[in-house]
Amino acid sequence: MTLVMTKDERERFLAAVRIGIVAVAEEGRGPLAVPVWYEYEPGGEIRFTTGADSRKAKALRAAGRASFTVQQETLPYAYVMAEGPVTIEEPDFERDVRALAVRYLGEQGAARYLGGSTDTSGSVLVRIRPERWLSVDYAKQGRQG
Repeated sequence: MTLVMTKDERERFLAAVRIGIVAVAEEGRGPLAVPVWYEYEPGGEIRFTTGADSRKAKALRAAGRASFTVQQETLPYAYVMAEGPVTIEEPDFERDVRALAVRYLGEQGAARYLGGSTDTSGSVLVRIRPERWLSVDYAKQGRQG
């Protein structure tokens, strides 16, 4: 019996609305690991925005790679970790900023959170292309293969 998720299971799990943890190496320090809102469609890239001059963005630029983990914090526990190269670019307000706020807060919450702003200056879009995966689904413990 294996607790490892299939490709389809891990991609569906990652595509669900969860808080992600991006982890990136920092020279002379332990890895920086911070929570983020994100978007993922099966077969695609993990996408999130952050401040252009943030510690996170600086570390991602320097390292060029990152790990990204999501988990289910209630029984049955499960997690998916993806690791791969990072691309950083200018965000599109509707696609990258507003859509992410709606994903996590709903239409009304996103409108309050964004406060009518459409400004993306000072922000970047981070894309992680998953190359390596690690996953566990403890719900599989009771199942027969």
